[in-house]
Formats: sequence, structure tokens, C-alpha cells
Amino acid sequence: MPDSPRKKNILGKPAPGGGKRPNNQIWIFISLIILFFAISFFTNSGGGIAITKARFENMVKSNDVAKILYIENQNIVEITLKSEALQNAKYKTELENQNFLGFGAGPHYKIEKQFFSAEDFRGYYQDFVASNEIPSNQQVSIEFDNRTTVIEFLSTWGFLILIILFFWLMMRRMTGNSGPGGQIFNIGKSRAALFDTENKVKITFDNVAGLDEAKEEVAEIVEFLKNPSKFTKLGGKIPKGALLVGPPGTGKTLLAKAVAGEAAVPFFSLSGSDFVEMFVGVGAARVREFFKHAKEKAPCIVFIDEIDAIGRSRGKGQ
Repeated sequence: MPDSPRKKNILGKPAPGGGKRPNNQIWIFISLIILFFAISFFTNSGGGIAITKARFENMVKSNDVAKILYIENQNIVEITLKSEALQNAKYKTELENQNFLGFGAGPHYKIEKQFFSAEDFRGYYQDFVASNEIPSNQQVSIEFDNRTTVIEFLSTWGFLILIILFFWLMMRRMTGNSGPGGQIFNIGKSRAALFDTENKVKITFDNVAGLDEAKEEVAEIVEFLKNPSKFTKLGGKIPKGALLVGPPGTGKTLLAKAVAGEAAVPFFSLSGSDFVEMFVGVGAARVREFFKHAKEKAPCIVFIDEIDAIGRSRGKGQ
């Protein structure tokens, strides 16, 4: 018996039980959480070591400061030291002990939330330079900037993005026919399994043991699908269908697949019970969608199993 091809539903997704692929969405979500906390950690680790205004003043007096940058939207003063000052033991040891990532480039130190605005800091610095008579060659011009980086954006909005992503992934799992809970999101969607040119039916009449009379009856359908012009030029029309009747397990489904395999046409398989739903209109919507896709694949074989489930209770002799 040849290997059974992998089934797909008419939306192109693997049909239930038709060879599921591992779902890695939960691992993607966990990876994003780890990435978010890693970014938060490095963000908190950067920007320099927090110091007081008094220590900043001592740095200026010692002529150790190379650059002063005031971040206006954060009220933070970033201080970068001169390269020769970094060789000083008091700075070098401190920065190395803090495992400061930006030891070389800077900023090396910062003053946080001690000034109300850029003008407040400018006035403070000018008063300090004037009162301490700092020589002009030791005075450092203040630079101003507004900083909004990708890291800061993620720090602010990352948690909300993760929550939205989590619910999106859960919705995708629920709508992926992964279990009973997902069916409510698939109302009106056809559950038909499709064997098309990508997943060709490999079953032929040679794989069907017995049923010689039944194979003779459906051979006309196979011939029409293979050579339709042979019949149409004489005014013939393809049979609209064949009713396969018999107890369960007698080869009805196998015979239908063999017809599609012999004719090399797409094969749709669906259970009649899928057309029956407790919600009004859902069954009809499934019928419309099912035959819409079948027309797109025509010519094809449409196999509706357990069709007696439509309109009555099965197995009660009604």
C-alpha cells in the first residue's frame, strides 16, 4: 500500500489528524520575554554611574570632564571623562568594579533627576563656574539633546506589546482547529480535507481489493474525467455523482479515493455531520464555502462521508 499523502483542508492548512507540525509559537513568546528582560537589564546597566552634584563639581575642578550632555526629556546629566582621567585609579577601579559596559566611550557618570529643566541646569553650571573661578580652558560647553531610542521604546511599551502578542498567539492556536475550544472561532469554515496536485492521491483501483462490480460502475466517471472531449462532442454530460451504500468498513472511502487517483484529479473529503450544527445557518455556510472551493478546483471528486447524518439521526432505522 503506498504512503498516504499529507492532507490539507481547503484553506491550505493541515487537516485534523493529517500530519501536524510542531507548534513553536509558545517558544517564540518565551524568547521574546527573555529578550525583553535582557533589554531592560542592559538599559538599566548603561548610561553611567549615578553621582551627586558635589562629586560632579569636584570632577570639573580637577579638569577631568570632557563632555557634558543634558537629556532634556529625561532630566539626566551625562558626564564623559577625558581619556587621561580614566587612567586615574579612583575612576578606573570604580568603573571596572561596577562592570560598566561603556567604560571606554562613555558616558561614564550621570546626575539623575536633580534638575527641573535644561535652563535650571544651565543656570546652576554657570553659577558654579563663576563662583569657583574655573579657568575658561577647563570649562566644558553643555550639550542638549532629547533621546528616544528603540531600547527606551521597548522599555516603555514592551510589556504591553508582549501582552498583545500573547493574546494574538492564543487566538491563532484557538482558530487553528487544534482542539474543541477552537471550533467556535471556525463557525462557517469548511473542514474538508483536500488532496490536490501538491498532495496527490496515490490510491488506484489496484489498491482496492474486490468490489469488482462497484469499480465497473465508477469506471465511466474515471473515463469522463480523463477524456471529457470524447463524451462532450457527442452531447454527453458527466455523471453528477454516485451513491456508495454499505456498512462501515466495506471500502466506500477507499473506492472514492481510487476514482480520484485513477483520474488524477483533486479529491475533497468531508463528513456529512460537519454540515449539521447547533447554530442556525452555520451548516448552510459550510456547504456554500465547501462547494465554492470545489468549483475552483474543478474537475475534482467531492466525497461526503456519512451523508445519511444530514436530516436524521444515524443508526436508528429512521
